[in-house]
Amino acid sequence: MTVPQHSPFAADLELALRLADAADAVAMSRFDSPDLDVRAKPDATFVTDADLATERAIRDLLEAERPEDGILGEEFGSSEGRRQWIIDPIDGTHNYLRGIPMWGVLIALAIDGVPQVGVVSQPALGRRWWAATGAGAWTNAPSGPRRIRVSDEAALDRASASFQSIQQWDEAGHLDALVRLSRTVWRDRGYGDVWPYMLLSEGRLEFVAEFDVKEYDIAAVVPIVTEAGGRMTDYDGIASISSRSSLATNGVLHEDFLRLLHETETDR
Repeated sequence: MTVPQHSPFAADLELALRLADAADAVAMSRFDSPDLDVRAKPDATFVTDADLATERAIRDLLEAERPEDGILGEEFGSSEGRRQWIIDPIDGTHNYLRGIPMWGVLIALAIDGVPQVGVVSQPALGRRWWAATGAGAWTNAPSGPRRIRVSDEAALDRASASFQSIQQWDEAGHLDALVRLSRTVWRDRGYGDVWPYMLLSEGRLEFVAEFDVKEYDIAAVVPIVTEAGGRMTDYDGIASISSRSSLATNGVLHEDFLRLLHETETDR
């Protein structure tokens, strides 16, 4: 994997990539296993033995190599620090437990609450994306690492959008906005979980948004989207990873999408 050495975060990115290697190995060893242990959490979501083992593998390596850094993980809570690693061992657990390969390992380093390093790995698809502030966004390709860039599409009616799920938008009270979005853009699909953000970073989509997201769901995505030239905020346009919503675009169309989503009958 390419780690630009001119970046002040080169050593952190190199570690994040090794963390992803370790996580991928654990997660893939249990993927589609007939004896996968699946349990319901208090919030009615599910956790598997693979989620727990994968996060533990990441934490063990961090505790050995970055003992002074804080950690925020989905399964084992958080420890504070100016430098904090934010990890989702298996983003898309519900896909994972059904043997669907659309899941990923998310690893980020945030400094003073701002994600500066991000790695998204989807080992069941053989794909990985990574970025660090000032060092560009990258993905693996058959010919080697390839730098990625968002599209330059500037028209909503030629844009492609991913919305996660209808139920999610309905529960958040934004179903009307989703319908308005679908009637405006060229194409809409619910690709789901972390993959559409990576498609956006590669210039294949212009819009991704979702609700009920935690810091570990999106922290790793932020450096990749922004270093690819895109823009990422919450649903109201505020740059935050703790607002419980996210909106990523190619940047050119960000304000147009915000106006469209928040349009009312009196605006027409």
